[in-house]
Amino acid sequence: MEYIYAALLLHKAGKGVKEAEVKAVLQAAGIAVDDTRVKALVAALDGVNIDEAISKAAAAPVAVVAAAPAAAGGAPAAAAHDDKAEGEVKKEEEESGMAGLGALFG
Repeated sequence: MEYIYAALLLHKAGKGVKEAEVKAVLQAAGIAVDDTRVKALVAALDGVNIDEAISKAAAAPVAVVAAAPAAAGGAPAAAAHDDKAEGEVKKEEEESGMAGLGALFG
């Protein structure tokens, strides 16, 4: 997640999201940098209009999952509900057309 934050910080500052800049931000934050992850991030963001992607993600409908009443079993029922809800949210994200950039935030 910190890789995404570094890219967003660079973008917000008006800097290019390039390997050297992402590495510098991560190192300044005291994070051990994985060059492969940095390269993958920069490649995934190549040609992406970040402002447009953010505005689309902010405007996308959010799945509201109602909390199920606690069953007599307690936690196991809640865990099963969470797994189902998480699967539904992932399916909606894949269908939203934002799978490319959205997958980076997931």
